[in-house]
Amino acid sequence: MKNSILQSNLGREMSRRQLLRVMGGGFGSVALASLLGNENLAAMSAPEEKQGNPLTSKAPHFPAKAKRVIFLFMPGGPSQVDTFDPKPRLTQDNGKPSPKLYLGQQRNLLASPWKFQKYGQAGIEVSELFPHTASCVDHLCVIRSMVADDPNHPGGCLQMNTGERVFSRPSMGAWITYGLGTENQNLPGFMAIGPGPLIEGSRQYGSSFLPAAYQGTFVSDINNPIRNLKNLKVNRGEQRQELDLLKGINEIYGGTRHEDSRLNARIQSFELAYRMQLEAPEAFDLSKETEATKTIYGIDQEHTAVFGKQCLLARRLIERGVRFVQLYHTTGGFQPWDQHADLKAGHAKNAAATDKPIAGLLQDLRSRGLLEDTLVVWGGEFGRTPTAQGTDGRDHHPFGFTMWLAGGGVRGGMTYGATDEFGWDAIENRVHVHDLHATMLHLLGLNHEKLTYRYAGRDYRLTDVYGNVVKDILA
Repeated sequence: MKNSILQSNLGREMSRRQLLRVMGGGFGSVALASLLGNENLAAMSAPEEKQGNPLTSKAPHFPAKAKRVIFLFMPGGPSQVDTFDPKPRLTQDNGKPSPKLYLGQQRNLLASPWKFQKYGQAGIEVSELFPHTASCVDHLCVIRSMVADDPNHPGGCLQMNTGERVFSRPSMGAWITYGLGTENQNLPGFMAIGPGPLIEGSRQYGSSFLPAAYQGTFVSDINNPIRNLKNLKVNRGEQRQELDLLKGINEIYGGTRHEDSRLNARIQSFELAYRMQLEAPEAFDLSKETEATKTIYGIDQEHTAVFGKQCLLARRLIERGVRFVQLYHTTGGFQPWDQHADLKAGHAKNAAATDKPIAGLLQDLRSRGLLEDTLVVWGGEFGRTPTAQGTDGRDHHPFGFTMWLAGGGVRGGMTYGATDEFGWDAIENRVHVHDLHATMLHLLGLNHEKLTYRYAGRDYRLTDVYGNVVKDILA
């Protein structure tokens, strides 16, 4: 709004600086309403008071085992038969025609180039791709019977992150912060961190039709995580005055637009940005960590430094009350685990970049007493075929793949479900993506059938009209 309009409404000559001083004198938006003669605004308190701060911490439906989530998302689809689901029959029949066609095509079986070894008290078999993660296997629940619906990356990524593979829907993190809020009002409730481009982009961490305040804050540069965090032009007092003025004007505009959450989210984002100036720089400052801590995350090694920083930052954020942190393993491409060719080199590179940081995260959470109420989830949007694509690759496969969970009320040191002897289909204790989401919400104290939001005349939820809690994996 131009100064001349303000001056006219105020009925006096008042400079912008003078108006800011009035706003900073303890009057806030109600004082502005009185000066402008706007009765509607005079009766309106700050958005946090009238509409409620959307990120205020909320009670769950029932006592929760987990308070927060770290989702380690591996875009592209790690191969289950090369990581956590060994298949001796593949080794035995390597190169033979598969008894099952893939998309109507006959392909030959492809043995895993990696050996498996038993780890932990339960003797869970893990590929030599993940020696560090294998050392933590007694804390893992390895689900070998995951099922999804879409064999393509866009739909697969959307379903894993939002529960829906075609239409725009709120992401997991958005649903969880909608249901629980966050524990720290000076940091975002939901943060997504990845150094490269994402297929389907912000839809993977967006809020869709949920109020815009619940969408994820995306960080693409660990070294400069949030741009313009420091205001070098005015001091904090002047910033507060400017925000009060801006908030008052926005409230006038939003007074007749209650159905649109974007303006309130915008106001909240300005307020959050103001508060973040105090706490965010410290939260993102990895130099505060000891050298020993940095070492267990692999930050001292070139090939593990990027994902190691992501994992360490995730721990620092959840330690400070952030509700949901999603890490994307991207390495200059959309889907680094998408090995249609050169399986051995591709999977080896990806595992080497993530294995030590992931193990470091689990060890660090445990040593700090955080693992017991932090749910850690690992996996991609689907798995890979047990047959060869070309001579040394694997194709997409959503009908039987592996994910694992740790901490947050999950039974550790166990495997759940099974695929057939070749690794084609989940044949025992199938866990659909909807079941995974229902279970994650349950661990957070949320009933997936009651966590709903009315939109376009229908009550929507993360699990749509599906989903069952996998009770056998609960501690």
